[in-house]
Amino acid sequence: MTLIAGAAALPIEARAQQAGRRYRVAALGPVPRSFFDELGRAGFVRGSNLEIDSRGESVAAVSYASVAVELSELNPNVLMAVGAEAGRAAQKATQPIVVIADDLLGSKLVASMSHPEGNTTGVAIFAFQLDAKRLELLHEALPGTRRIAALADRLPIPNMITLESAAKRLGVEIVPFAARSEEDLIRVIDAMKVEEVEAVNLLASPILASKFQYLIRDRLALRRLPAILQWPEQAEEGGLMGYGPRLSTVFDQCARQVVRLLRGAKVAEVPVGQPTKFELVINLKTARVLGVEMPPMLLSRADRTIE
Repeated sequence: MTLIAGAAALPIEARAQQAGRRYRVAALGPVPRSFFDELGRAGFVRGSNLEIDSRGESVAAVSYASVAVELSELNPNVLMAVGAEAGRAAQKATQPIVVIADDLLGSKLVASMSHPEGNTTGVAIFAFQLDAKRLELLHEALPGTRRIAALADRLPIPNMITLESAAKRLGVEIVPFAARSEEDLIRVIDAMKVEEVEAVNLLASPILASKFQYLIRDRLALRRLPAILQWPEQAEEGGLMGYGPRLSTVFDQCARQVVRLLRGAKVAEVPVGQPTKFELVINLKTARVLGVEMPPMLLSRADRTIE
């Protein structure tokens, strides 16, 4: 009796996952491999005791709502959603949800950062504030620039007031563009040259981030448009500049929240996380190709430069 009572007194999430039990996690939106690696380090191994149902690259072409219903009907233990749109669609599910989004509180995905109610917690990545900071860094790299594109996944741009305020201080004009498909991306990046845009601020977007590697980077290079990107890793993969928290780090945070929920924690016991470190990465190889000479002061502040 004493042993049983003592075990019952332990926090449920402190107990190890149940031997022989299989768990299921659903992912709505593009999720990097590091997320699943972090789950594996916690003992939830894909193909062993963990099943993954993921709808990533194709989700931009269909309705988030219909895909969320499809995933919910698979009865996952936890549903991982990427972006506020995906998070709102997933909230209709009955499962616990972990969302990575710009601002979970401002987007009304949660009522409290420290004690989220309902079925949703996650990680807030300060994207709106960082979009303005990226504009400042881009202008510092290209001080003669006067027309800068803001590339988003929809219009009107949610944080346009913040961007325009930053642009006014810098003496530059913001030209908004939006794309949600490959055809859109090709069209708008080509249109930027027609509009005499001199540089691009690629705004935070799970849709645009998922398309970056094989399309946006190459199309920007083709049109010789210098750009600053959302994730440091994107500069390491050939973009000119990247500023923000590491993609792998914030998804590791999400994975640890998923682990807590899989182990029995209630959503209200899993506070909304926030990144604690932001990195500036500058790719000097790309700078040379684009004919951009980075100011020494900016280079001295970079966390990493790619030679």
